[in-house]
Amino acid sequence: MKFKASFTDDGISLLDKRKPQCSALLDSPPSPRRNSPNTSRAPRNSVPAGFLPAIDKVGRVCHVYLTPTHAMLLHNLLGSTGPEGDGPQCVAQFAKDLLFREYNVSSRDGNRVAFSVDVALLHRAIRSALAVHAQSPADGDAPAAIQVKLVNKQTPGSRSAAPFLTFETKGARSAVVQDVPISKPLSRSDVARLQDALDAAQELPETLVQVPDLQQLQNLVDRLKNIGDLLSVTVTQYGDLHLQVSTSLVTVGSEFKRLRILGARANAPVVDQNVSATIRMEMAVERGEALSVQVSMKHLVKSLQCHLAKPDCTFYGIAPNGACLTVIFQYFIPGTRLTDKSISFYCRLPVLDPGTS
Repeated sequence: MKFKASFTDDGISLLDKRKPQCSALLDSPPSPRRNSPNTSRAPRNSVPAGFLPAIDKVGRVCHVYLTPTHAMLLHNLLGSTGPEGDGPQCVAQFAKDLLFREYNVSSRDGNRVAFSVDVALLHRAIRSALAVHAQSPADGDAPAAIQVKLVNKQTPGSRSAAPFLTFETKGARSAVVQDVPISKPLSRSDVARLQDALDAAQELPETLVQVPDLQQLQNLVDRLKNIGDLLSVTVTQYGDLHLQVSTSLVTVGSEFKRLRILGARANAPVVDQNVSATIRMEMAVERGEALSVQVSMKHLVKSLQCHLAKPDCTFYGIAPNGACLTVIFQYFIPGTRLTDKSISFYCRLPVLDPGTS
């Protein structure tokens, strides 16, 4: 099997850090402050913000999956790319032309190649390549493209060759070759398992609600995680997202109402406005107009780290029959409000309860 490619400038920068559109959320419907936590907007920390930093926060290891049309970063789809086999699944999929100007991948398995890699090492190599690439070229010379390829080489002290992902970068004053160790490429059967898991992970919830204020949600979760380890999540067809933590001593919850809806929707009964949020959620579930699941607070906190990839919109939904909690991150074509179909990024959180439907 072979893989060799040259990054586009925008493509490799996208993996390292992405700038969100300033107008991304301007026309999103506001979340009413009534029934919502009274939180203040905290200043953003100066942390790396891109797809690799986001995935690194979710899990230390991921699979790189290369096909004739796409390049993907997959975390935990096989349950073996992280210490927690039951942790969140994370999928970042890019059209090959978005990341690469030249792209060649070949294998006996339909020209598909997959291997696992330490995300931090991969990110470090890309940042080093970008630093060299940023050196000012000589007058009249265009900066050389950053190249990446699969190689087998024998390192000092070893008796056999090992696989590496090699980055080659030329700057005005230096040239750098970096070898990132990877796993042995997956076998044909393991690639088939990975593809089956990817296909299964693409099932969409019937109802998705958009959370317009991610910082507000982050602040809420920061408070709730100090109360309990399990979180009940309810998504209604009325555009409501309800989060609740219960212990033997206390029950604390919060609700985001009248959010933007994608998919199945319904009108909330007027009588529901006169009862508590918890009872309203239970009534909606009984009518088949809502789904409710219980997830690990630790898993939700990890999924929130995906916001480092700077999505333009974020949607929450529950898969049919309460199979999982799904978080979908939407990206726009720069300068527009049109979905950029060359990027697909989402997380799936396992449920700790079979859910109610």
